[in-house]
Amino acid sequence: MSNLGALSYYLSIEVKQGKEALTLGQSAYAAKLLERSGMADCMPCATSMAERLKLSKASTAVKVDGTLYQSIIDGLCYLVHTRPDIAFAMGYISCFMEDPQEDHWATVKRLLRYVKGTVD
Repeated sequence: MSNLGALSYYLSIEVKQGKEALTLGQSAYAAKLLERSGMADCMPCATSMAERLKLSKASTAVKVDGTLYQSIIDGLCYLVHTRPDIAFAMGYISCFMEDPQEDHWATVKRLLRYVKGTVD
């Protein structure tokens, strides 16, 4: 076994080791996720979800591409490891992976806009 030095990057998680603290982040991964979803140039927002948001599985909105929706949700799920501030929103929007519709996708896009504003 050889010594490779201090850990700096592992499984898309950036590791910064200081004298007083160890910091984990995923800013590069978040940027790739925004790029993959087509939201790299979006306007950021201050909150991850609208207040008192009520979504339903029985929505009558237009259906969206389920594969893209599930792919973005999976990416956000991995981002939760270092971003506990998006955990509640992630749990809420992941309930609609079976049959995503336009209002569900709008909530995902709002979460992505929040991630864009808080990448660092």
